[in-house]
Amino acid sequence: FAASSEMYGNAEESPQNENTKFRPRSAYGISKLTGYHLAINYREAYGMFLVNVILFNHESPRRGFEFVTRKISSHAAKIKLGLSKELRLGNLEAKRDWGHAKDYVKAMWMMMQANSPDDYVIGTGESHSVKEFVKIAFDHLGLDYREYVVEDQKYYRPAEIYNLVADASKARSKLGWSYQYRFIDLVQEMVESDLKLFSRNDELSGKRR
Repeated sequence: FAASSEMYGNAEESPQNENTKFRPRSAYGISKLTGYHLAINYREAYGMFLVNVILFNHESPRRGFEFVTRKISSHAAKIKLGLSKELRLGNLEAKRDWGHAKDYVKAMWMMMQANSPDDYVIGTGESHSVKEFVKIAFDHLGLDYREYVVEDQKYYRPAEIYNLVADASKARSKLGWSYQYRFIDLVQEMVESDLKLFSRNDELSGKRR
């Protein structure tokens, strides 16, 4: 079951591991916690091979545009291409443990090859702010983010959560898993992908004209 770090909410300890108390602060986190307990129930009651993987934020160029990471990478690319003039975001100081989806899918595959099912936390163990993500994205394109990014309280989350950082030591010791993509590599990959996407779209629209 693909569980979520959102189940921790405002955790009492940091980093978070498989034994950290859950304190979800959103309907999403609550729903994930329900699924988590259902998986354990079916595993224990019926002997099913069910694994809970508590995934921290995982990104890639396939991320939806409604998510802050893709919003940043896509707007940075569009600004570079002259297709947009500004990017409005919520709390730039909000921090998350961001990793690459490829690394996390590999972790899930490794869990399914184990001799017995268990629950695991998957994340990088590094905390980065939205501002850091923005700066890397704009720097990669030779832009000063301060000229284009506006912090707007309209986009602040009503129940922001803090200090979510993964302790994936169990996955490292039991599965031999480790992440390969650095934070800077992830951000730059997303920006490059969106730069190609919008360059191609702009070229196609120009041909139609």
